[in-house]
Amino acid sequence: MIDRRQHSILLYVSSFRGADCDTDHHLVDAQVREILAVIKQAAQKFDVECFNLRKLNELEFRKEYQIEISKRCAVLENLNDSEEINRAWENTEENIRTSAIVRVRLCELKQHKPWFAEEYLHF
Repeated sequence: MIDRRQHSILLYVSSFRGADCDTDHHLVDAQVREILAVIKQAAQKFDVECFNLRKLNELEFRKEYQIEISKRCAVLENLNDSEEINRAWENTEENIRTSAIVRVRLCELKQHKPWFAEEYLHF
């Protein structure tokens, strides 16, 4: 019924020989697992912050980033221990992200040329 690549899709197959259909074919019953494919373009459309991490290879930028992180973490040490752990993690994550934006800066994403020129649209 199917090729070897997709043999795991079939869960159960049986045939019925005595079907009264006035034909020489046999009825087949099959249970098939449905596999949904994700479109790659749709999965990649979410916005991602891309930081220019190559700047951290330079000693000067790395020290500035470390100082920025240590300043922001010093503020977190003054918080109560009774604060919820999820809220503390959100604060830490936000501090790392904002200090990276301030010191490392975001990468410029490549702008691709459109495949269709607008000047030919009116022809």
